[in-house]
Amino acid sequence: MAQSIFERSGGFASVSRIVMSFYERVLDSPVLSPYFVNTDMKILIDHQTKFIAFLMGGPVSFSDEHLERLHRHMGIDRRTFDEMVSLLTETLEDFDLDDDDVAAVARELERRAPLIVSKN
Repeated sequence: MAQSIFERSGGFASVSRIVMSFYERVLDSPVLSPYFVNTDMKILIDHQTKFIAFLMGGPVSFSDEHLERLHRHMGIDRRTFDEMVSLLTETLEDFDLDDDDVAAVARELERRAPLIVSKN
């Protein structure tokens, strides 16, 4: 049986490091940082570690309804979503994930854009 991206990347310990690095970039982004002004980053990084693990085929589950409910009040536009995908892609590349694996994670995230990007 083939290993998942999650397994190939080193499991939760590695994904946690990836997510911490990703959020360093997010907080430096003038487009994304305003979304996190009053956010408990420790809780968010824990949550996002599970979400990125999910996107990588790890042992975590997120329903579409859950994702939509978490994001509907945030007013995330397409530009903001694209910035997030770009920074995540850069971060995955910096952690030496295989190009195909990086593309697969980006596709999984892109597939969920309708749940995250505001419909307004």
